[in-house]
Amino acid sequence: MPSNEQRRAAAKRKLERRLERRAQQARRRRALLIAGGSVAAVLVVAAAVATLVLTNREHHHKAASAKTGTAAASTSARPALPAAPPLPAFSPSADLGADCQYPPSPDPASKPVKPPRSGHIPTDPAQVSVSMVTNRGNIGLLLANDRSPCTVNSFASLAGQKFFDGTRCHRLTTSPTLGVLQCGDPKGDGTGGPGYQFANEYPTDQYKPDDPALHEPVVYPRGTLAMANSGPNTNGSQFFLVYRDSQLPPEYTVFGTIQQDGLATLDKIAKAGVAGGKEDGEPAEDVTITSVRLD
Repeated sequence: MPSNEQRRAAAKRKLERRLERRAQQARRRRALLIAGGSVAAVLVVAAAVATLVLTNREHHHKAASAKTGTAAASTSARPALPAAPPLPAFSPSADLGADCQYPPSPDPASKPVKPPRSGHIPTDPAQVSVSMVTNRGNIGLLLANDRSPCTVNSFASLAGQKFFDGTRCHRLTTSPTLGVLQCGDPKGDGTGGPGYQFANEYPTDQYKPDDPALHEPVVYPRGTLAMANSGPNTNGSQFFLVYRDSQLPPEYTVFGTIQQDGLATLDKIAKAGVAGGKEDGEPAEDVTITSVRLD
């Protein structure tokens, strides 16, 4: 019969194996980030259930131009996601919007633009209505100024300067765990931005920086509007629109929701699929933003 010391050692080894498996899973998720400005290549999902994660740096990510012509991307053709918790409940902090800063990013602006005003950003009104027009249809947005005011301030500033006008939505993902359209890059290849960056807000700010849950997947529900990034606090101009419940670590700032007209437009884009019949790449049908205006 094993001694108490042997049982403790065995339990310790079991715990270490479990922690290592979780660390490996987290590393795989992080490894599937679309390449950052310093990353040389894009890793492709090897298993159908692997989680893809968004960034705004895709220096070498180029999809084939052939159209899929199948219904594989249909939002109704996907299996249910494995169990994952929802986004955390929002609990405002006392300093929410108190000191929004937009320092220069390592890369210069892809299109002439001025940074937004910094400092205190009021959270009233709670929501800001935005009309985004694309060549595939209208996409109405409601910006969550009461949850992510620094992000909304930036987005509204870029929209007012017509930064998004004439830009392509360069990435569509139709994998089982991630259904998003990514936009906001004047370069149209995932490498561009406004020349400044800013810190994450909700849901990242609902966790302590050293909380392991910050790196575990949660469900970003259909209709979510969120920022793409290339690491903590590297938000710029690229954003993604969630057209199907998706799993991502809570490291991507949610700053609004998509209205019903927008979801209908996104469903049509997703149904057309990804160029070359892939699960991740340029949309098979070109998607260009005509204008983004505050209502």
